[in-house]
Order: sequence, then C-alpha cells, then structure tokens
Amino acid sequence: MKKIFLLLVAHHLLAQSTTPVGRTEFVIDNFQTENGVSLPKARVVYGTYGHLNKARDNAILLPSHYMATARGYEWLIGPGKALDTTRYFLVATELFGNGRSSSPSNTPQPFHGPRFPVMTIRDNVAAVHQLLNEQFSITHLRAIIGFSMGAQQAFQWAVSYPTFADRIVATAGTAKNYPHGVVRLEGQIAALTADAAFMNGDYTTPPTKGIQAFSVVWTGWLYSQEWWRKELWRERAKPGATFEEVLANYRTHFIDGADANDLILQMRTWEYHDVGMTKGFDGNIEKALRSIQVPLLYMPSETDLYFPVGDAKYEAAFIPHVVLKPIPSLWGHTAGAASNPADAKFLNENIRNFLAGTK
Repeated sequence: MKKIFLLLVAHHLLAQSTTPVGRTEFVIDNFQTENGVSLPKARVVYGTYGHLNKARDNAILLPSHYMATARGYEWLIGPGKALDTTRYFLVATELFGNGRSSSPSNTPQPFHGPRFPVMTIRDNVAAVHQLLNEQFSITHLRAIIGFSMGAQQAFQWAVSYPTFADRIVATAGTAKNYPHGVVRLEGQIAALTADAAFMNGDYTTPPTKGIQAFSVVWTGWLYSQEWWRKELWRERAKPGATFEEVLANYRTHFIDGADANDLILQMRTWEYHDVGMTKGFDGNIEKALRSIQVPLLYMPSETDLYFPVGDAKYEAAFIPHVVLKPIPSLWGHTAGAASNPADAKFLNENIRNFLAGTK
C-alpha cells in the first residue's frame, strides 16, 4: 500500500507540467536560536518553482508543514491551479527537524540526537528571512501561503515582518498552539518515548514499537470522526482493503524512514508556538493578532482536530483585515492540504481569488 500519510498530507500529487529545482541548501554560520543556543551551521533546505523576475517582485513563499519536504504544496501549483509558475516564483522551504534541514538526525556533535536545540517557529522564520535576502535579494513577497505548521509560520511572518508580504494565507493552522494541542502532542511524544529502545534519545536502533505507537495515536487525530464512520478511507485504500489493513498500514508506514528524535523535535516546535511570545507583545496573543497589517485569508478545516475551527474563529476576531473561510470538509486536518478533489477545488479557487484581490 502506498504511504498514505505522505499521499494525503504532504504529497497530494496530480499531473504536473512543472517540477521544482532539486534540493538546495542555504547554510547560516553561527545561527542563534531563540533559546540561546548557537548552531555552528544551520542548514535550510528549499526548492523553487518558476523564475524570479528582474524586479524581484513576483515571489511567493511556501513554508513546509510537519516532516514535509519542499514538494508539499504541489496541490496548489501548475496549470489550472492557484499558483501559475509562468507568473510566480515560488520558494518552498523545509522546517528544521525534518531530517533534511538541520535536524537531530543529521547534525554533528555536540548537537546530535537529543542534544539538538528546540527550534521555535520564530527560529524557522528568521532563518528563511535570511535565506530570501541573501540567496535571492528578495525584500518583499507577493504572498506567504502555509498549511498546518506552515500556517504557524505564515502567522509568525505577519507578526514579525508585518509588511514583508502583500498577503497571507493560512490553511488548517493557528497563530498559537493552545493547551489542548499541547496535551495531544505530549500524548504522541509519550507513546513514542515509552519504547525501551528509545533510550532517552540515544538509541542505537530505531525505536520501532514507539514510532508505531506514535503513528496510531497521530492517526486518531488526523481525520474527523465522521470520516471514519462513513468509511471515507476507502477512497484511498486498495480495492477490497479492510479497516484492519488500513489501520495496520498507518501503524507501520505513517512517515516511512522518519527518525524518532526528528519527530519529537518538530512536535516541540509545534507545541511551543505562540505569536504572542514575539518580542514586544508580552505573551498577549490578541495584541499580536491586532498588529497584523496585511489581508489574511484564514481557512481552517471545519472538522480539524489538531487546530479546531473554534480556535480559528477566536483568533480571526482580532485580525484587522481577515477573510475567514472555513473548509467544508469531513477530511479533518488533511482538508487544509487538498487531500481530496472537493477540498482541492475549494482551496485553489479561494486562494486564487484572494491573490487576485477578490473574495
């Protein structure tokens, strides 16, 4: 069976006439993290689509989501979709901790494995800001579009660099991870680390049982309850597959090849996110949201269990130029990444109209 998680969330690939430039690394020497650690070399992996024009004013940023690569937004890219690469230059970046950008699994001593510092969403945004300036001489963006942890980054851009982009789009992600989200993530970390093979992060062989337990817990939150009741999983399963087979596949192939410390690092990044903690806002999320200056298209999934629509409605009340447009879907969190044709159509149409200046 295909890797269902990557298919539905990170790589919803349809026929494409455009392909990204291959993996490229941007290296920052002595990168200072928000928590006071200096990484000798911080690597940000990214890919690009299209061409940067002479004026350098046709760029759109696509920051990645949990454990995803730079190809995680191809549901938006190409002919007939919201992002036409004959018009826009797209920069798709990868979060610290995904196993390709600087991560616990690929960083040498003394920051290897569990010693790798917790990276905040603000750390990721600061690194990409430096990338855009130094690698491309980009000082302004047409838009920033983010799904899930990419949406967390989009909100942080809007607060940290309030005039850097003309427009912001956030799908299935909030400006703060609220306490219920912390409980969920701590449950998933607890499931993973309960495996004796984990050895406090200094494992010599992958803690397979822990990763499988983490995968099942994560799967329980991925879709809506009604999605399971209506057996919508059959739309992506092999003909004749049973529920037991589908669940077993999630258990063993949720994110194939992922390193346990990497999984935990990105969960910590997710867990601690709060734009209210940006310097100057004293932990006040409402004050931070009120500071957003540019139009923002906010598209929560109506059935998201990770980022509930109620949290989005709460935040939207404080954002001055917000268009709140929930995704009418049973596909839970994955609706924000076009995991099915109806959601793909809804997202592409609304994002295209928003970028064009229409609602």
